[in-house]
Amino acid sequence: MTTIDIPGYRAGTWILDPAHSEVTFSVRHMMISKVRGSFGMKSATLVAPENPLDAKVEATVDVTSIDTNDDGRDGHLRSADFFDTENFPTMEFVSTGARVASDDFFIDGDLTIRGITKPVSFAFDFGGFGTDPYGNYKAGASATTTINREDFGLTWNAALETGGVLVGKDITINLDLQGALQQD
Repeated sequence: MTTIDIPGYRAGTWILDPAHSEVTFSVRHMMISKVRGSFGMKSATLVAPENPLDAKVEATVDVTSIDTNDDGRDGHLRSADFFDTENFPTMEFVSTGARVASDDFFIDGDLTIRGITKPVSFAFDFGGFGTDPYGNYKAGASATTTINREDFGLTWNAALETGGVLVGKDITINLDLQGALQQD
């Protein structure tokens, strides 16, 4: 497929609205439950040409802002055992393409965590488009992907007496995004 029609789509440069956007994640804990957390978005820009499949996305996440509702765990996640935020305070995503597969929309790109870059695909769900009370044209979308944290050097773990490990390998990343079309 060389083009796609998205009702309400407008070409231009879209800038993230961080007050209406979030990055969340979940990971297995002790192999029996999930821990959820969030990161603050620093920035995201979508350059959207007439054909949405030619769009380019660049995004930066503030890893130092990690919040799992447990200060001790958050401190450990910021340490060199995990994200090493002193040396790697952000994670970045740069798109390499967009595609439609089985009626689903994907944005493929390179995700960098701890200085390690790997390809990922985010499945996107468009929420829609609309004009806010201040005349700004806005877009909303959700996206998700699952990564193996060990691929990015996040290898710390602890064996459990009952078998298994403390932290699962698969991390589900969820994005809830809102952006505004920049006015000329």
